Amino acid sequence: MMKGMLMLLLSANIALIIVCCVVAEGVSEFSDSKCLKVPVSEFAGTVRKTIGVVRQVAAAVSGFPCKGDFRLGNAVSDCLDLMDFTEYHLQSALSASQRPNGKSNDTGSVIADIKTWLSGALTNQDTCREGFDGTNGVLKNLISGNLDKAASLVHDLLAAVKPNPTTSSKAGGGGGGRKLSGNDKFPHWLKSRDRKLLQTTSVTADAVVAADGTGNFTSVMAAVNAAAASSSRRFVIHVKRGVYREFVEISKKKWNIMLVGDGADATVISGNRSFIGGWTTYRSATFAVKGRGFIARDITFENAAGPEKHQAVAYRSDSDLSVLYRCNIRGFQDTLYAHSQRQFYRECKITGTVDFIFGDGAAVFQSCSIQARKGMPNQKNTITAQGRKDPIENTGFTIQFCNISAEPDVSWNSTPTYLGRPWKLYSRTVVMQSFIGGAVRPEGWLEWNGDFALSSLYYAEYMNYGAGAGLGARVKWPGYHVLNSSAEASGFTVAQFILGNTWLPSTGVRYTAGLEM
Repeated sequence: MMKGMLMLLLSANIALIIVCCVVAEGVSEFSDSKCLKVPVSEFAGTVRKTIGVVRQVAAAVSGFPCKGDFRLGNAVSDCLDLMDFTEYHLQSALSASQRPNGKSNDTGSVIADIKTWLSGALTNQDTCREGFDGTNGVLKNLISGNLDKAASLVHDLLAAVKPNPTTSSKAGGGGGGRKLSGNDKFPHWLKSRDRKLLQTTSVTADAVVAADGTGNFTSVMAAVNAAAASSSRRFVIHVKRGVYREFVEISKKKWNIMLVGDGADATVISGNRSFIGGWTTYRSATFAVKGRGFIARDITFENAAGPEKHQAVAYRSDSDLSVLYRCNIRGFQDTLYAHSQRQFYRECKITGTVDFIFGDGAAVFQSCSIQARKGMPNQKNTITAQGRKDPIENTGFTIQFCNISAEPDVSWNSTPTYLGRPWKLYSRTVVMQSFIGGAVRPEGWLEWNGDFALSSLYYAEYMNYGAGAGLGARVKWPGYHVLNSSAEASGFTVAQFILGNTWLPSTGVRYTAGLEM
């Protein structure tokens, strides 16, 4: 046995996670890996092949003339960004399979990390394609073959990753469970200094943003630009009270950014981009973040475009291991785009109309207020539209200990409200131990288009209460489940459904085996 392996076995702490992924130290990529079903060399070959296809997509897109076509230009920009991000995910997965102790914000479960990054890479192919909706379709048709090829190769890579032995087969999540103590306030992967930053009333900021000129910067974007790239050090930005009308994009190289506002009602970042205005859904976001380890506290992210502008994102996240705490995410259609990666929302208020929590992230919402709003006449409200397209992905939404209701002007008859609808074939959403108000229709869930995905989706409810929580009239779809026991529900706790004992244990709630308060 190699020296590096012996050292791992001698470490009691590391031995607990050794099942996740180990490559013997000093051995080339042709060695076996405990996180892969195939030799590392085979995995690496598929990664390189996939990167080649992704680069072909980028080359075709970048060389396509789109002068004077605003919507097409935005779709091209999206696709280039998404292909670049895909390559980043693929390289991260390859590096982790070869060097599991490399520099990253990983969770200690390399299997879970690799699955998350590859799931994001898979999602990016669809998002690139969808960005060309509303264009003449020429470029979309040109690149569709390579997008399909890239997606197929990423599927093969996901299939090559071993399952975590403690993962529930029903949940299909990314890791095993961990018992939680009543003192758990935040996910255990959150460093102690970051926990203090979330809880303290005053912080020492690296940068101060103030619209009145009393800080280092007058815009949030300028402060983000001042942060070092790929830094393991937390960079804290205090955003003073005020309304900041700007669009913020935190790149994949800006790690560990933290935004601290003066209160969700006091610090507001507001924009108004929309699909009707010529933007893609992806690029309509007022605030978008790719850099891993992002944290925000006491801030409102808003898209003020209005319901008549259709898709208009307030907050979009591709940030792995990100946390929003006591934030408001406010909009109408497509308010919160949990696009990809692992995300956690605690004590947030999220409002919208159509599909207002959507995307293909692995996201947990705890102790949040989720409110449907009044949209356009004859419009139906759908709270979630989770976008898992492949059953092998470790993505989905868990809504736990939340308050699901509607704003006072939402009429039960004129504006029917549903818990969700299946955007993609394997859409997965679980609502458990939450209050569901009377605004939610007795059927609970809504079709997307006829019988599309009704057999392949996974929607479930467990121990909810309130006027809208009755199960007697719920949909009878093959993919809908009423969970009647803790044994059934345990696979969907925050400890197991997302990434097991390394990702998003419950915050602030006493658990026994992950379920009981």
